Amino acid sequence: MSIFVLMTKLAPAAMRGAEDRKAFSRDWMQKVTTACPDVKWLAHYAILGPYDYMDIYEAPDNATAHVVSMISRSVGAVTAESWQAMPWEDHLRLMEFMI
Repeated sequence: MSIFVLMTKLAPAAMRGAEDRKAFSRDWMQKVTTACPDVKWLAHYAILGPYDYMDIYEAPDNATAHVVSMISRSVGAVTAESWQAMPWEDHLRLMEFMI
């Protein structure tokens, strides 16, 4: 399984109230769980900056990560980007092969 970071910016209408926000989250999670049952959620953060939320998850392949992003866009995200990530220790091991 690969690790991905999903960076999401919601449409202003999706951020109006706590109840609307909770409903959005439930709808989104239901759709992702149905379409991508192999996704394992590792963390979910509300963040400051150009994005509203950051989710960290494991997915079996890039195609599944694409689906997670597409579902996010389909339910009200203005931007949804999935970035592949690698644990720091694995990155350092790969650097050993550099000439």
